[in-house]
Amino acid sequence: MANPVPAPQDDPFADRRAFPRVMVALPAFLQVNGERISIQILDLSAGGAKLNCAARVAVGAAVTLDCGTVGRSALVRWQNGDVIGICFDSELDARVVAALAERSSALAAWREARE
Repeated sequence: MANPVPAPQDDPFADRRAFPRVMVALPAFLQVNGERISIQILDLSAGGAKLNCAARVAVGAAVTLDCGTVGRSALVRWQNGDVIGICFDSELDARVVAALAERSSALAAWREARE
């Protein structure tokens, strides 16, 4: 009898990311064709990020993600409504990803304390 559960390589919905994602909530900017767009980073990895971005950005467009002291050039890989995925031109160091995750946690704690 055949196995009803597809092997990971056969599953079209399998997660094939090379780097683990970290959920964050960080305000940032996306530079696109000389325009600076306010966005929010929703998740982050060494290889890319998922962003909440109200502007329409063409798939394949070269962009720069600017989040405080971290600036990284990237390509837009997909857009679905207000959410876009970008792939960095060069990997973020694991320490940078960890620092941004920590900054997101600290920002969430600060917001919660103000409520």
